[in-house]
Amino acid sequence: MPKAHLSHDFIRRVTAEPTGQKTVYYCEEITGFIVEVRQNGSATYALRYRDPRGKLRQIKIGGVNDITFAQARKKAQQLRAETVMGGDPLAKKEKVKAIPLCAVLLDMYLEDSKARLKSHDTNEMYVRVHIRPKWGKVPVNEIEHRAVASWLQELGKTRAPATVEKIRVILGRAYQLGQNWGVPGTDRNPTRGIARKPLNNARDRYLTAEEVERLREACIVSNNPMLQHIVGLLLLTGARKRELLDAKWEHVDLARRSWFIPTTKTGKPRHVPLSQAAIDIIESLPRFKDCPWLVPNPDTLKPFVSIKNAWAYAIKTANLPGLRIHDLRHSAASFMVNSGVDLFAVGKVLGHASYQSTQRYSHLANDTLLKAVEAGAAKHKAW
Repeated sequence: MPKAHLSHDFIRRVTAEPTGQKTVYYCEEITGFIVEVRQNGSATYALRYRDPRGKLRQIKIGGVNDITFAQARKKAQQLRAETVMGGDPLAKKEKVKAIPLCAVLLDMYLEDSKARLKSHDTNEMYVRVHIRPKWGKVPVNEIEHRAVASWLQELGKTRAPATVEKIRVILGRAYQLGQNWGVPGTDRNPTRGIARKPLNNARDRYLTAEEVERLREACIVSNNPMLQHIVGLLLLTGARKRELLDAKWEHVDLARRSWFIPTTKTGKPRHVPLSQAAIDIIESLPRFKDCPWLVPNPDTLKPFVSIKNAWAYAIKTANLPGLRIHDLRHSAASFMVNSGVDLFAVGKVLGHASYQSTQRYSHLANDTLLKAVEAGAAKHKAW
């Protein structure tokens, strides 16, 4: 390879040699500093060096028409100094180029979520509606803690605290997974340390016996013939809606008065004890040939995708505005607690993963506690 005293004037007049597609001229002053001149007249500055493992590498500095010779020479000196100190500027450049956009990291997160989490559809919605539009086109290493905190604070003006927290958790989890997977640029999680508003999503809505009767009558006249059975079983078992809608006959053991739920929100299977009232409903359920589902849609013989419309009509008929299907689970717990059942047993029936989840019903034991203090008072003489 020819050596030359590279300079501005040399670069202006240099041409490629007649043989070959390009000619490489080495600088006599800076080791590894070169200019590649091609037959079409274009030329590029670069630096050749050996990395810490001894491998010969080349990093582009810039085209002769894009930067001046003085700029190229200065950059070559900086890169050369870096290599002398054991650095690898090309590896650093490749690492930067390998850093993905946030959209790529979110896709990886959703792929993992789809395989593992029952809440995947909800997570996908938050990513699609909130996170991707804001951060999708930004490299993951350029998303700053302060910017994310400001964005979440702004979201909090129009969104519930629980929604904002869910969005923060999803973005943070994506970075955590990225770090576990070795994704470049995810070593610093921008959500870490962001102050969170205290959440108070517990909604105290419990049916009275009289309200239950009104709801039962409204379900009986519903256009959905299965609604009365669904609502009755939810109230009598405390099960979650999806657990019942996906229930199969093979998992119901009437002899042992038990219903097995193989997949739950907590990820653990559980057995739900069946009261005689629940058994009576199950025994009255219509059976469809070759249909494995306990309470299927009679038209499709598959689990209901939604019972929203039938439910809305029922609570309107029963004059129970705002009642949610999930409130049936709370009501089931309240009836058990006020019948003297201890919280541990209630938690077992509901399938709570921790005792703290059941504690929200502790204040409902008022009737039982009143009986206790009355019994104690009866042992005293008149005051």
